[in-house]
Amino acid sequence: MSFIVYKNTYPAPMISKKEILRYSGAKNTRDLELLLDDCVKYAKDKISYNVCYCELPVTICDDICDFGVFSLQSKDLALNLKGCKKVLIFAATLGIDFDRVIAKYSSISPATAVMLDAFGVERIEALCDTFCLDMQTKLKLNLKPRFSAGYGDLPLDAQKQIFSLLDCPRQIGLTLNDSLMMSPSKSVTAFIGIQSP
Repeated sequence: MSFIVYKNTYPAPMISKKEILRYSGAKNTRDLELLLDDCVKYAKDKISYNVCYCELPVTICDDICDFGVFSLQSKDLALNLKGCKKVLIFAATLGIDFDRVIAKYSSISPATAVMLDAFGVERIEALCDTFCLDMQTKLKLNLKPRFSAGYGDLPLDAQKQIFSLLDCPRQIGLTLNDSLMMSPSKSVTAFIGIQSP
């Protein structure tokens, strides 16, 4: 089966301070707002917004999701992709420079490191949302909610097939270690069902 892996680089999505504070688990105070402003200043220029992806056919039979080039057994993924004939498989990352900023502040200021981590979560979620909206606009079809390895009964080792398929290290500098941890840490891989018209 032939398929093409595409790579997109996006401009920085709008920052949601409310979401960053929510991810930090902290209540909004003036001091936290100042800390958050500092974190954005320290890190915003250290973030890249890169995504690689491909579109594949999908056939669902009971709890087997067959993508032509590999198949996965997952009742929850099969339910998520129900009614879809095609799927987008993607990987997104903020890049290694952002990880370095978090590591630097982990030894200097734990509070700053926690806020930077929350900033990273908000940024990768915003990147995934931007990618989904972009794909929905291009395809002119509705997309199902994204579904990642580790959700429900989809095993984390499904990452191996995604990384092999997309060639993530070459495409966007994203690697997977033997413990199935991604580097850079602020990264996401997922399946997105394309709903048939």
